[in-house]
Amino acid sequence: MNNERIRLTELRGERSRRTIAETLDITPQMLGAIERGDRTPSLALAKKISDLYKVSIDEIFFTLNRNDVCLGGGAKEVG
Repeated sequence: MNNERIRLTELRGERSRRTIAETLDITPQMLGAIERGDRTPSLALAKKISDLYKVSIDEIFFTLNRNDVCLGGGAKEVG
């Protein structure tokens, strides 16, 4: 499981996947797929998730090393 998905699971805490999914107006299966990293949420859904947990989209869905995100993970920084 990658870091941002671990973060989602931590943010959910003791609340059930079903409860969070209902709040977000998605299925529990979709929420699980997002948490596992099998699916990437739309920008609108990412915003709903960040609003629900009161953290920025960046904090949830992007790594601290922006080059890994922007360059596909395996690319090396030039310069």
